[in-house]
Amino acid sequence: MALVAELEELLSVVEPASVANVLLQRAFAHGATDIHLDPTNLGTRIRFRVDGVLQDILPIAAEKAVVLISRIRVMAGMDITDRRLPRDGAIPAEAFLGLPRDIRVGSSLTVKGERLVLRLMPDSDKLSSLAQLGFYDDQFAAARRLLAAPYGLMLVVGPVGSGKSTTVYSMLSELNSPEKRVVTIEDPVERRIAGANQIQIDNKTGLNFVTALRGTLRQDPDILAIGEIRDAETAQIACRAATSGVLVLSTLHANSTAGAVDVLRGFGISSPAIADCLRGVISQRLVRKVCETSRENIIANETARRLLGVKGPEPVEIVKGIPTDMNFRTGYSGRTAVFEIMELTDAIQDAIHEGEPSYRIRQVAINDGMVSLEDSTRRKVLDKVTSITELERVISDTDRARSVRDAAVEA
Repeated sequence: MALVAELEELLSVVEPASVANVLLQRAFAHGATDIHLDPTNLGTRIRFRVDGVLQDILPIAAEKAVVLISRIRVMAGMDITDRRLPRDGAIPAEAFLGLPRDIRVGSSLTVKGERLVLRLMPDSDKLSSLAQLGFYDDQFAAARRLLAAPYGLMLVVGPVGSGKSTTVYSMLSELNSPEKRVVTIEDPVERRIAGANQIQIDNKTGLNFVTALRGTLRQDPDILAIGEIRDAETAQIACRAATSGVLVLSTLHANSTAGAVDVLRGFGISSPAIADCLRGVISQRLVRKVCETSRENIIANETARRLLGVKGPEPVEIVKGIPTDMNFRTGYSGRTAVFEIMELTDAIQDAIHEGEPSYRIRQVAINDGMVSLEDSTRRKVLDKVTSITELERVISDTDRARSVRDAAVEA
């Protein structure tokens, strides 16, 4: 690839420290979200995470890697004399020519040497609207109904890297108005929202989620966004706020909409309290989009038809990507979200109140018209947005999560 050739040439003629800026600039230019510098027996492996998948860029010799890593540590304001303990740092965009956004840096020592992971922060000035996230019309209408609630708790759930924060920011952008007081409590504050009061958590000074929540609730908020519900005390305060006239938005690590109920129960929230405060849950995943310029139409085979739930003899046309240098030889370019939205109907509320397990709550939601993550992804395949391979990944992910849940229930 042209990127690899360019970096190899630079490493051969200039000091590795001088390559750092070019490496960071090229990562932004290629839409990477993370840069990994992983030590190996032969040197250091450089990889970019693009569209959620790590792509090998090039290996560099150990002696050059030491200089490159030291340069990045200096740029991030990290101590270069002590590499024994994990360290965090940040590279501010305004301090280095050519960097469009800040970069967060984390280091750790492995048995093969020092490892760095660089997180390229999103563009705080470019908030995606709800309409741009990938909702279908019926799902978009459901999301708008949830946002219209005067108070209550609304959760966006999914694994790490599933786009939860982007969805919450888009919702806040939709809700933000001069008539409403919007407050966010985040760690870190990734994007700026005009007119909102955004609080940055700082555990070193004692400003954690619980402390910030308690203080904020005494200051008349209308809409409160919590970066993530991570512990029982935060969950308790968020639920109390949601029943006292505040619309509370937050993210949660759960694998499905109904699974969020189990997580809240695990935090010690009673089933009646959850049924009272919860307004809705959005579960989501990110799927890669088939490259628009390098793709081909194919007829779905029997395996694909089974995964798609297609019946009847008519052929079904889907797409697959053609690997090229422009798409990192993957056949994909960009990502979109797929959603599962559970609005609390009377039947779902009753099921939660009565302490039903999550798999029964999920079935009640489906009976009430909820479109599952799997079915949302099937629609994306049939609409030629994504591939059957991405559908297989989503199905495998959700099936694995349910197997873990079922094992826990049996235990």
